[in-house]
Amino acid sequence: MHSYPWLKSYPSNLRWDVAIEERPLPDLLDNAKKKYGARTAIDFMGRAISYAELADNVERLAAGLQEMGVTTGVNVGLFMPNCPQFVMSYYAILKAGGTVVNYNPLYSLQDLRHQIEDSSTEIMVTLALAALYPKVAECLGGTKLKKIIVSDFYEALPLPKRLAFQLTRKKEIIHAPDDGHHVFFKALLETKSPLRPVAIHPDSHVAVLQYTGGTTGVPKAAVLTHGNLYANTLQCGMWFAGLKFGEEIIVGALPLFHVFSMTIVMNLAIHTGSAMLLHPRFDIKSVLYDIQFKRPTLMPGVPTMFAALNNYKDIGKYDLTSLKMCFSGGGPLPQEVKEVFEKRTGCTLVEGYGLSETSPVTAGNPLFGVNKAGSIGVPLPATLMQIRNAENPDKVMGIKEVGEICIRGPQVMRGYLNQVEENVKVLKDRLLHTGDLGYMDEDGYFFVVDRLKEMIISGGYKIYPRNLEEILYQHPDVLEAAVIGVYHPQRGQEVKAFIVRRKGAGMAEADVKNHLRDKIAAYAMPHLVEFRDSLPKSAIGKILKKILIEEEKAKQI
Repeated sequence: MHSYPWLKSYPSNLRWDVAIEERPLPDLLDNAKKKYGARTAIDFMGRAISYAELADNVERLAAGLQEMGVTTGVNVGLFMPNCPQFVMSYYAILKAGGTVVNYNPLYSLQDLRHQIEDSSTEIMVTLALAALYPKVAECLGGTKLKKIIVSDFYEALPLPKRLAFQLTRKKEIIHAPDDGHHVFFKALLETKSPLRPVAIHPDSHVAVLQYTGGTTGVPKAAVLTHGNLYANTLQCGMWFAGLKFGEEIIVGALPLFHVFSMTIVMNLAIHTGSAMLLHPRFDIKSVLYDIQFKRPTLMPGVPTMFAALNNYKDIGKYDLTSLKMCFSGGGPLPQEVKEVFEKRTGCTLVEGYGLSETSPVTAGNPLFGVNKAGSIGVPLPATLMQIRNAENPDKVMGIKEVGEICIRGPQVMRGYLNQVEENVKVLKDRLLHTGDLGYMDEDGYFFVVDRLKEMIISGGYKIYPRNLEEILYQHPDVLEAAVIGVYHPQRGQEVKAFIVRRKGAGMAEADVKNHLRDKIAAYAMPHLVEFRDSLPKSAIGKILKKILIEEEKAKQI
């Protein structure tokens, strides 16, 4: 125990070596119904759904899914943005005994087909919208998809907005055929059959196939059990010390199909009896309106989301003081973004660390304790983190020595789907080898240096893009920044910086280099600087360097 430096820094109200219970994930909703039945579970654009109503709908929907044949071993996809139907379907699939496969609703038809085949998705739940349904329908025949469950988006809206949507947005509404390949969500909710209880073994029963973001390669499905997800929900509940169960309100603007939002918004809200303010997408005006008038207390987000709020021209018109805890993940949080947001709101914004492979959260800065600039914090309860030598994984690195971050805990996946060789490499010595480079300081705080695959080697020197990006964000004209390595015939690689300037800024390449000159080694100076209006991003707002790297490679052909 005493060999773990983080113990001396651990929050006084928490035990790191606590035993974490693993149970079937739907137990969270069953418990919430008992404790918080009359409390609002979901507020969707003004329509409130109580925990009792949510749990009853899930029960009926699960019985309907069982009538369709959903049971252990049946994979059911969710292809929709944030809405009540997502939450209901997610928990109903699990209650029926099936496995959830999360899909990005922005997928191209090619992406959709690939994931259906790779995951063996037999049934897909989607909305009867022109932006979604036609792509799913194209996958009937020629893929493993057998049936589509279709829901009308407008049925989730409060009555006035429902009527307005039907009248003004007719072109967006799709009428799916009533045939053997289609089942209507509404009909499943009206099923008369009772739900047949399913024996779920948390340590082995697969709850979710969660595809990685694919920022450095082809997305792979992390196999997450009920025990993984239940444990991480409890770990996060412990970490957010001071939560008032049955009283909190959480902003749900991150997409629920993403592992971060799935756990930190949906599952954590249900565990704590919090109300979810669900948004179909991150729209700054809508989010600010909700903060002003519905007074949420919690808001998970990604760095680009907090930066966008900081830079919104009318931010000063909104009262954001109801927020007391905000949690950033999905990428490095620039210190400048953290400080400005905390000053505007008065809340604590902490950076954490996680991966699809860990359900996802493994570390975080304490909400009530020392927050170290640039750190991802200390390990969550029951989570072991180590720094191992990237070339010799058997060697554990010393204090402040850079190596690969490795993790063990109840939230770590069973492995990747259909990736036997990859699993042998990634899961060694009961440790998940993350592919992230970092170090641990004398107080047990961890720092991410960079992705192992994104580290730049130029003329034999190792250069960490994350360090350069952090310094670039310190310049007042920089709104967004990304640094990559591009091919160079003599040095192997050279550094290229992509920058999005703030509106009205006149920053030039010379300004970039002058800003960096006394802050970095000469060999790390970007030889190439490109200014852009925007940078490619994932659905949760993570900058996709993979696309920038592919663009640069295409130029060399």
